[in-house]
Amino acid sequence: MRILVAEDNTTLADGLAAVLRAAGYAVDVVGDGVSADAVISTTDFDLVVLDLNLPEMDGLDVLRAMRARRSNSAVLILTARGAMDERIKGLDLGADDYMTKPFDVAELEARVRVLLRRRAGLHAAEVSFGDVTLDTVSRTVSARGATLDVPARELKLLETLMLKAGKVVAKQAIIESLADFDDDLSANAVEQYVSRLRKRLAPYELTVKTARGLGYYLDKAAP
Repeated sequence: MRILVAEDNTTLADGLAAVLRAAGYAVDVVGDGVSADAVISTTDFDLVVLDLNLPEMDGLDVLRAMRARRSNSAVLILTARGAMDERIKGLDLGADDYMTKPFDVAELEARVRVLLRRRAGLHAAEVSFGDVTLDTVSRTVSARGATLDVPARELKLLETLMLKAGKVVAKQAIIESLADFDDDLSANAVEQYVSRLRKRLAPYELTVKTARGLGYYLDKAAP
């Protein structure tokens, strides 16, 4: 899952990014509306955490431009206390939720999880394929009653594939789900993560198959 934090308060932005990365998400940060609009127009984010009081281009205009381009990224808007009109405008323009500053970080994490589950079409925190279950809240993987030790990048890869189980996920989409802007993640690196995940899933009769020239998909292993 890839998240954009658009917030001009660098202390808050860096803090949010650290919390969300610790929760297992790929997170990018921008500090003004023009940069937010530019990156949203070229990158498919699962969620945008959008401060409405951005310099150069305010958050409402960023949101308006997003929805005009038919972006379906979930949007959590951040507003100053008492800015009721802005919150209403944001929801009318297509925001999915809002939080008023100052806010509790634990509540923000919970709202992020709900929005990401909703975008993925999930109604529960757990998603399963075959004997493998991923808990999107605790960020744990289990199979046949046992908890599996899955490193962070492989966990992100597994989540990306499980949310679209049986469907091909393009290699570029996988790169974007695993990497922040500051990461230099190559296609070869993705292949290494895929190979490691295949070995990890093999005892549970699941595999990651290659759709040559297209990407990868999760499937049942051949008997």
